[in-house]
Amino acid sequence: MPNAWDKLTRFFRREPANVPVVAPAPAASADALRTLPLPELSAATIDTLRTGPASVAPRRLVIGLGQHVGRVRTHNEDVLLMFTGELAGLESMPHFGLFVVADGMGGHALGERASGIAARTIARHVLEKLLPSLLANPNTDGERPVLQEMMEAAMNSANQAVFAGVPEGGGTTLTAALLMGEQVVLGHVGDSRAYLITSESFEQLTRDHSLVQRLQELGQLSAAEAAIHPQRNVLYRAVGQGEGLEIDVETRRMPPGASLLLCSDGLWGLVPNERIESLVRQSPTLQAACEALVSAANAAGGPDNITALMVQSPA
Repeated sequence: MPNAWDKLTRFFRREPANVPVVAPAPAASADALRTLPLPELSAATIDTLRTGPASVAPRRLVIGLGQHVGRVRTHNEDVLLMFTGELAGLESMPHFGLFVVADGMGGHALGERASGIAARTIARHVLEKLLPSLLANPNTDGERPVLQEMMEAAMNSANQAVFAGVPEGGGTTLTAALLMGEQVVLGHVGDSRAYLITSESFEQLTRDHSLVQRLQELGQLSAAEAAIHPQRNVLYRAVGQGEGLEIDVETRRMPPGASLLLCSDGLWGLVPNERIESLVRQSPTLQAACEALVSAANAAGGPDNITALMVQSPA
């Protein structure tokens, strides 16, 4: 029978009286531990363990590029240019990209010079204006430039640079797309094109500044007649042809997962829109799509330089 001292010590140790003491179980051996069944891990769990949670992965732009001199010409007057940027982490910024396609004209290297000057000038203007504001301290009150005004100024700078740098009469088309988050700002002169492709639609965003397009708009030519018109490559508006250039600038929404295609007339002039859409949708990647588009233009004769540039926004 327990005495008073035993009762007191059991109280302070919070040990219940009249409870039998159970000996601890023996430690499992190493061999026994090796045979214990492991829980099943899903593929998603394994990926998370390997790479970390998907929520911290940056949502990146996907790019595809394709360019070829064609099957007839010996030199390339097309230029494509792109810059992309992202900043992931605590102080993130919207992903952005600048994409440019220019198709020079004038012959005797004038076209090459014109398109190169135009692409470099518009990129320099946009990046000098935009990057400081994107990389500024987010806690400051710095203002970002108005994107449409910036694009129009950049296109005008390109026009002045080509007019001064190629005085012999060279010119170029110029189609530029600035992508900021879900917003795309387009600047356009000439007959290079921009298309917006979603899961449900295929839309031409730009309007050709060509003689046959103008005649179509006036009801004097059908689309079929315009496609074979002997003056279908004649432009009434181009970069580098003088002061007072009229520029098309517009802003559109770029839905998540949508793609933008910029191309020269060496592509769309030979491959109809329906075929372009089909090739893009059938291709497993944007790079494969651009390569398929270039191949289709060459298969149709390839009389001109061919350029295709695609970008897809994060889904």
